[in-house]
Amino acid sequence: MPSLEGYRTDLDYSYAPGIFPSMECLLYRAGEVRRLLVHSSAAGREGVEKLTELARNHRIRVEEADRALARISGKENCYAAAVFSKFEDNLRGDRPHIVLHRPGDSGNVGTILRTALGLGMEDAALIRPCVDVFDPRTVRASMGSLFRMRVRVYDSFEEYRKEFPQRKLYPFMLDASVPLGEVREIPEVYSLVFGNEGSGLPAEFAGMGQAVRIESNDRVDSLNLAIAAGIGIYHFVRTKS
Repeated sequence: MPSLEGYRTDLDYSYAPGIFPSMECLLYRAGEVRRLLVHSSAAGREGVEKLTELARNHRIRVEEADRALARISGKENCYAAAVFSKFEDNLRGDRPHIVLHRPGDSGNVGTILRTALGLGMEDAALIRPCVDVFDPRTVRASMGSLFRMRVRVYDSFEEYRKEFPQRKLYPFMLDASVPLGEVREIPEVYSLVFGNEGSGLPAEFAGMGQAVRIESNDRVDSLNLAIAAGIGIYHFVRTKS
């Protein structure tokens, strides 16, 4: 493998910065890992020792790379990073989906993936234009949840719908007539659709499936995307169970 570069979208590989994201990468996507980078000051740290042992068990190269770690993470205290090949998943047709329509913030997307995984939803679709799901900032915000989920990026919402035409859609919109708390009859498979942080979902989504809104008082005009998604996912998972 050639010398490592700073991350760019056009590269065929990316980085999982941090001990825990690197561990998730090695545990769930070991076949995609090219190298494990460790910091020279990390010798004796339990997490790095476990990472190193796991990498060697998979015959993955381990190397000290202090400067590369600082460049990748933008921090001086990043002790490890897995270098992995980008991958593409197929979403399961028999499971609920999270659909993020043109999300623009890596931190939000990473947090949503982590929240979804923690609540038991493991399939997510992103609709372009959107953040790069393999950007190290997204990977780190997800705390490695990316490696345990099935995530696919679509060029348009129409492309997603063509692949999954029969699913019940629940677009989350500020002006929807049905409050989230009134959604009780939930089918086996469904898609929760969330819009861009600034613009939300286009108006035409109101006619797709059952649009819902998260009720709040008049002290705020809207909720952060990651918080709204967490509330929505929790309600659907809890109600369905």
